[in-house]
Amino acid sequence: MQATAISGGYFLFPSFQITKAHPSPSLSVVAGKSAEKVTRKAIELLGGMSKFVSKGDVVVVKPNIAWDRTPQQAATTNPYVVSSIVKMCFEAGAKKVLVFDRTCNNPRRCYSNSEIEKSALEAGASVQFVKENDFKTMKLPEGVILKSWKFYVPAIEADVLINVPIAKHHSLTRVSLGIKNLMGIIGGNRGEIHNQIAQKIVDIAKFVKPELTIIDAMRILTKNGPTGGNLKDTKWLGMIIAGKEIASVDAFGVTLFGLDPLEQKFLQLAREQGLGEIDPNKINIQKFVVE
Repeated sequence: MQATAISGGYFLFPSFQITKAHPSPSLSVVAGKSAEKVTRKAIELLGGMSKFVSKGDVVVVKPNIAWDRTPQQAATTNPYVVSSIVKMCFEAGAKKVLVFDRTCNNPRRCYSNSEIEKSALEAGASVQFVKENDFKTMKLPEGVILKSWKFYVPAIEADVLINVPIAKHHSLTRVSLGIKNLMGIIGGNRGEIHNQIAQKIVDIAKFVKPELTIIDAMRILTKNGPTGGNLKDTKWLGMIIAGKEIASVDAFGVTLFGLDPLEQKFLQLAREQGLGEIDPNKINIQKFVVE
């Protein structure tokens, strides 16, 4: 298969480059038609979910459920990606898997219309609405700008946090990926984050440090994000990107929008502050197509 390269990214299944197997890739990029098969293969290439989840763990799976949108509108995480991750966590021995997000629109409508509530419950997860009294002000010892902020306690106290954003355009940050998705576990006035947002979202990511970030790029939102709404603004890619180092995962993610990761301020800061390599030529990437 021939690769279609755009700033290091690979578009449109089945035009996708397959790399030779590597015993320990730091990033997996898998393309295919089935969200469950693609998600499972992406985790398998990283060594399997048991590499991240141990028997008896309480796991938080944090998708983007922020908007009252359907899966086809690509403003929220694909529900089958979420359910696949939940299933794999239980297969690895998790005691409990929690799924939640601090939504921007009405939470009941967001949870229902995104279809995440239904799919996660069917997979055995505990799907919760965020409770305002469960936010607690915490110190950020490595924060450059943010020295303290309110965080959602269940997300911080979980044994494992799996960050599951959808890849989409964002009017403020150009893209919304793994680092930006962590705003769904902070409280307070999130509008205050918008000033000097690049450093502030990196401060949040340094504090939270999810064990695994899995970008849903099955269908992406190419413009008018983060809310979207028009199906003409979406593009089917059939792709999952997964890795432990959030900056590396996001670095590949921005290439799906024709952007150079080395030129994105939030990624420059993330690399400088220890969140991973952002030069795709220096990341050990395993690519695979699921037929």
